[in-house]
Amino acid sequence: MIVVTGATGNVGRPLTRALAEAGHQVTAVSRHAAAVPDGVRHLAADLAEPTGLEPALTGAEALFLLLSGDLHAAEASPADIIGRAATSGVRRVVLLSTQGVATRPLGATRIVMRAVEDVLRESGLEWAILRPGGFASNALWWAESIRARRVVAAPFGDVGVPIIDPADIAEVAAACLLEDRHTGGVYELTGPEVITPRQQAEAVAAALGSPVRFHELTRDEAKAAMARSMPAELAEDTLTILGSPNPAELRVSPDVQRVLGRAPRPFADWAARNVAAFR
Repeated sequence: MIVVTGATGNVGRPLTRALAEAGHQVTAVSRHAAAVPDGVRHLAADLAEPTGLEPALTGAEALFLLLSGDLHAAEASPADIIGRAATSGVRRVVLLSTQGVATRPLGATRIVMRAVEDVLRESGLEWAILRPGGFASNALWWAESIRARRVVAAPFGDVGVPIIDPADIAEVAAACLLEDRHTGGVYELTGPEVITPRQQAEAVAAALGSPVRFHELTRDEAKAAMARSMPAELAEDTLTILGSPNPAELRVSPDVQRVLGRAPRPFADWAARNVAAFR
């Protein structure tokens, strides 16, 4: 049995589907009730309350751990999940961490995530750590404005980073869950090229076959919008990276190629597959 947390998200959903289609028993964990592929068991649990995971972990061999917003909850103790996994007999954990642990290690959220990484390394379990940069699926923040007005509103229009397709993260996660050769691996996951928000808007326009206008927000405007859906500190950190990426954040990593034997997908591929969200 493989347990996938965050199973209804941009990484967890394709990972759950891929594992189930390959014939593996999967327990999909999400905060709320959700539809899952045929044959997949679902458990509603809040990762801020690790005891809620115990029914899923019993009898499981591997765990994909995606902490998401639960990491930032005041009452959360994400390292406890790793201890409970070990106690329950889980053999392998694949942790979705963040590139910022290495590129900006002093931020508060990265300090917490690095502590979780360290607990996993010292747990006695088999482990692999994935450190993705920005997600292509963050472009879904623009879906409503594109549908309504054919406009993308974003800051730093001509500053790019090599964002990654979540489907590539899911494929790497599946490989790490299933293949012994990835035990002890730390993989930095990026897309194949640096791409700016303005270029992303152009790629969505090409997928739609319809022009999309780009409107550049100020940093303050962007922070106010982001703070509606994430902690203000996380919004500030994200804007700092987007506006002034350092050399490590501009680097195109070879790790997707190393794990999957192919190059990561470009943003245009993600836009084409998800074009229905923007129609």
